[in-house]
Amino acid sequence: DDTQAKLSKLTDVTHIFYVTWASRPTEAENCEVNGAMLRNVLRSVIPNAPNLRHVCLQTGGKHYVGPFESFGKIRPHDTPFTEDLPRLNVTNFYYTQEDILFEEVEKRKGPLSLTWSVHRPHIIFGFSPYSMMNVVGTLCVYAAICKHEGVPLLFPGSKDCWEGYSVASDADLIAEQHIWAAVDPYARNEAFNCSNGDVFKWKHLWKVLAEQFEIENYGLPQDGERVRLEEIMRGKEGVWEQIVKENQLQLTKLSEVAVWWFADMMLDGGFLLLDSMNKSKEHGFLGFRNSKNSFVNWIDKMKTYRIVP
Repeated sequence: DDTQAKLSKLTDVTHIFYVTWASRPTEAENCEVNGAMLRNVLRSVIPNAPNLRHVCLQTGGKHYVGPFESFGKIRPHDTPFTEDLPRLNVTNFYYTQEDILFEEVEKRKGPLSLTWSVHRPHIIFGFSPYSMMNVVGTLCVYAAICKHEGVPLLFPGSKDCWEGYSVASDADLIAEQHIWAAVDPYARNEAFNCSNGDVFKWKHLWKVLAEQFEIENYGLPQDGERVRLEEIMRGKEGVWEQIVKENQLQLTKLSEVAVWWFADMMLDGGFLLLDSMNKSKEHGFLGFRNSKNSFVNWIDKMKTYRIVP
């Protein structure tokens, strides 16, 4: 009722870009909550916005590997991931959202018919200091704490992740793909992967991160033991307060700018996350990013906005 009361008034909306989500303890709860959120938005806006033309839904690479709770329990698709791969036999709120999107868009036919697109980025390089999934920001905060304490910047991931190939999705590139899909007739009613178009190794980006924070000692732990941020950063709230004060940064709590569990998860390297951008290119989207330059760009923005020193 609250969604209906607030959003039904948006009668002049022409496009919806849906990129939000709410985290719940289980994937079944994720399906229920996130499905309801999307359904409420679409049912509030679609009947009341006659000029609405297109709905963009952003999901992600877990479409191909399953939700967090299934990691290591199911076999993901073989790489490179292509958009025509069948759904995995597992509960996934991305699948729930897609079904709701298709169902609600299909209701409006005729001259006022709607089109849709689904966008599937992988690990996102971007600037969102209060996001639950900001890997770049979390790693910047980790580096700042290591620099402050004079300790090595140890890679908090597996050796497979350190040595293996990875892909990333620049936040601006994702936005560009959304806009393209919203207005280009060749993108109607299609799902698209969205990654930078190159590959990188974390061992190379880790050197970049160390240089950005002027840390000379960095790399994999010498003893071969995996470092986990959720463990080594426990109890660092006071250290962060001191860093913020000494460097006159924006007043933030450590929990607001660093999501340790998510960085640990994304750097686990238990399986490859490589996708194909061929479908996007074949449909006319030729955008790309240099992943190293993207990484540096978002670190610079974290510094410019005084989130990290």
